Amino acid sequence: MNNIKNVFSIKDLENLSGIKAHTIRIWEKRYNVLEPMRTDTNIRLYDLASLQKLLNITLLHEYGYKISKIAAYAEEEIPALVREITSSKNAKNHAISAFKMAMMNFDQELFFNTYNWLIAEKSFKEVFHQVFIPLMNELGVLWQTDTISPAHEHFMSYLIKQKLVLNIEGLQTQPATKTHKVFVLSLPMNEIHELGLMYINYEILLKGYKAIYLGESMPIENLKDLKKHFPTIVFVSYLTVQPDRNAVDEFVDQMTDQLVDENTSLWFIGRMVEFITKENRNNQINVFNSISELVDEL
Repeated sequence: MNNIKNVFSIKDLENLSGIKAHTIRIWEKRYNVLEPMRTDTNIRLYDLASLQKLLNITLLHEYGYKISKIAAYAEEEIPALVREITSSKNAKNHAISAFKMAMMNFDQELFFNTYNWLIAEKSFKEVFHQVFIPLMNELGVLWQTDTISPAHEHFMSYLIKQKLVLNIEGLQTQPATKTHKVFVLSLPMNEIHELGLMYINYEILLKGYKAIYLGESMPIENLKDLKKHFPTIVFVSYLTVQPDRNAVDEFVDQMTDQLVDENTSLWFIGRMVEFITKENRNNQINVFNSISELVDEL
């Protein structure tokens, strides 16, 4: 799984493009849109150029172009047509395709060019919600299905983190306008997925609150130190893979016992929150199913 791919199966193409393998085979047979390589046992294999072409075809098809019409275009006309029709209306799909190609080729220049194109028309908040969140959700599925390697995911995550850090820094230079409570953001032990938590940090600062970002693998006992400095605290934890589903309630109990009082509350978000039982949810323990839901509560 750790090998970096530059040759793909038809299932990989399905995962990356969203076009069913059966449909890809039909498009090949009827319209010759792709020319796969073949193994000795006649199994289809595709290179990066084929992936790029399929992603462009997918965008045109979603825009209303019939596959028969797309197939009639010369090879070099397809990307030109994609650039021509791309607008704010379909920027999301075009950008996600471009970011996928940047990831597969480890192409930082393509990432930055695509990002700069987006940010010229949209706010950073819009880019993150409309493009980065759907992209990272897709990358999670692609990683789980072995379509991409951890190297691909880390490459893309790091570039998005860079953009988050720049936008957070811009907000941190401004004084907080809402001082009645402070947000303290951290990840539980052995949890390293911090993109979501970093974005929540950005939203909290954007709303005018003071935020203390502590990041990954923060022991609960160390969080108690913050209570000496701030009278009213909301502790925010993002649970993506840790703690284990069977240990989530125990983690919430420990957080409650060591941190919660009349001036302190806990906010939990992430994939593992579905395993927090109803008994561990009350006025001081809030569970959110999405970043948007949490932001609405700010």
